[in-house]
Amino acid sequence: MQLKYQTFHPSIWPKMVGPVSSDAKAGDLVRVLGREGRPFGWGFWNPKSRMPLRVFSHSEVELDELFFIRAIWRAAELRREIHRLDETTEAYRAIHGDADFLPGLVADKFGDVLSVEVTNLASWLRLPDWLPHLHEAFDTSRVVVRVDPKLAGIEGIPARGGQASDDVRTVKVVEDGVRYEIDFRDGHKTGFFCDQRDNRVAFGRLARDRSVLDLCCYTGGFSISAALAGAADVTAVDLDETAVAMAKRNANLNQRGKIRFTHADAFSWMRTMIGNGRKWDLVIADPPKFIHGRDDETGVAKYADMNKLALQLMEPGGLFVTCSCSGQLGADAFERIVTGAAHRRNLRMQVFDRTGAGPDHPVLSNYPESRYLKLVWARIW
Repeated sequence: MQLKYQTFHPSIWPKMVGPVSSDAKAGDLVRVLGREGRPFGWGFWNPKSRMPLRVFSHSEVELDELFFIRAIWRAAELRREIHRLDETTEAYRAIHGDADFLPGLVADKFGDVLSVEVTNLASWLRLPDWLPHLHEAFDTSRVVVRVDPKLAGIEGIPARGGQASDDVRTVKVVEDGVRYEIDFRDGHKTGFFCDQRDNRVAFGRLARDRSVLDLCCYTGGFSISAALAGAADVTAVDLDETAVAMAKRNANLNQRGKIRFTHADAFSWMRTMIGNGRKWDLVIADPPKFIHGRDDETGVAKYADMNKLALQLMEPGGLFVTCSCSGQLGADAFERIVTGAAHRRNLRMQVFDRTGAGPDHPVLSNYPESRYLKLVWARIW
């Protein structure tokens, strides 16, 4: 197939696609030609998809299916040999989609379980062939496979067939000395957010003897880290009742029952606390993805509102950690939202760190959206 417009970004929109070979089928590995007809790269083709072409290589050399097997082993080398993650955690991102040259495949390792999320037809078709290599490379023996039903309909992924999940509901893992139960039926995405692992450790270091507020706590990672590090008290809030129940189980696993978990909408709850005059020494806001497309003004407004409210719950000189997991929102734009919220309250931020996901979530140089997680760490005056 040939492109009308060239870009090194892996996502090719329909309007950028030119002539397509008549024998190209949905899910095929295809050679991509540039607008002048010269070899440009290789990608996955699916005319049914909103993003019909995903380019994973710009090599002019002919590629075959072995490319993906090699990509799996390179991904394992990065996590297990270069970063030696197995020495400190039983939970980490094994495959990070386009950033590991495996578009449409996200996989997390939880002990001997591989939790896989498939987002395109090409990866779904190949998963039975890839899985033995994934198990060998990451020392796993069981698999849980997820496909979002709405996305499956868009991609043309059949409801039956392909790679079936093993009969596994939960698994317990240890991350930097903290125990967690991963619930594959009720958890979000692959069941647990490995991307915040290093940030949970850093957050714990700030928590000693401080009162802590964890907004959008999900399964309690930041709250438990703070409690284990000696926080004076911990309050955790989340709208998802199932997540709060999982957070309580995780707290019990670590014998940290003094965390006050609250099932509530964070926005309305914060307004109530502001009215009550409540303040905390250390506050973290880690909301779900608010921005779901380009020019999503509603999502931007939600980030602004959350930070405006959270900043009003800070003690003077308190520590504030705020997060965004929206890939469409750049780091600079996110920080402008946060600082704007502070300045409108006549507050000043001493930003002392800016972080993101751990090294098991690499960022591909031609795919800036793979740097989706952004955290700003500041002291508030």
